[in-house]
Amino acid sequence: MIEKKILVTYFTASEGRVTERVAKNLAAAVSGDIFEIAAKDRYTKADINWVNPLSRCNKEKLGKKDVEIAGKLQNIQDYDLILIGFPVWYGGAPNIINTFLKGYDFSGKKIALFATSGGGGMGRSKEKLQSLLPNARIMGAKLFKIKAGSDEMRAWVEEMQ
Repeated sequence: MIEKKILVTYFTASEGRVTERVAKNLAAAVSGDIFEIAAKDRYTKADINWVNPLSRCNKEKLGKKDVEIAGKLQNIQDYDLILIGFPVWYGGAPNIINTFLKGYDFSGKKIALFATSGGGGMGRSKEKLQSLLPNARIMGAKLFKIKAGSDEMRAWVEEMQ
């Protein structure tokens, strides 16, 4: 049984908003609060066209650029477990996730990562993001399919307690 106060945060960019749908299902499955990590300048379909070397996502990733975030979460200290979701870009988390992690104090927090992908895995996302969380612990990471059920989601979160 899940007894902790849980926050489900997520970034989504595709027209199908796949990561958003998984995040909402996950929040419902674990009775968690939800927060969208949104870019101040929303991504367009052209922005996430990874086959175009001049697209925004390529410039951000290759240039290791931070992405300005719209909105701020005011009560992160209230949560025991923070689930952070994203679509896999280039074998890892999009730069906006790095920006999000740099913007808050996660000291003493338990973190879990979840991702969606059109074909690949999460790569070394956990290890790379842990370096941005020196005083927090990433408990686990999981790739979810859009059809993941509530029982699967709940069981995964229970492992993080």
